[in-house]
Amino acid sequence: MTPRAARRSFVLGLAAAGLAPALAGAEPVRAELVMFERDGCPWCQRWHQEVGVGYPKSDEGQRAPLRVLRDPAPSAVRASLKAPLTMAPTFVLVAGGREVGRIVGYPGADFFYGLVGELLKKLDRTAAFPQTSLSKL
Repeated sequence: MTPRAARRSFVLGLAAAGLAPALAGAEPVRAELVMFERDGCPWCQRWHQEVGVGYPKSDEGQRAPLRVLRDPAPSAVRASLKAPLTMAPTFVLVAGGREVGRIVGYPGADFFYGLVGELLKKLDRTAAFPQTSLSKL
């Protein structure tokens, strides 16, 4: 698959999950952190208790707003990811219709923000991601 076809496939997968670019006039968002969780996942619940409430107000949450999807994700989304989802929760940083990187599992509040910060640094080093407006569910 060519890089262009792979990107198109990923964007189509995001559209199936409600993550496609919004209609004109929506505020542009440079990146989004997508959390894949499973029902009954104790680590997912712990993340929501320890980090989830404050994440939208954090610098990281302002740069990469959170979207939560239940795993199993739609097949179009799964096919568009760089690697399969093997653990819940999995956090995938998406920008410009592409996966920038991911955090597999929840390492605890003390480490989570540092790991998200590293993903955002990776995004900053990659100039190939255009501004994108992402829809709201």
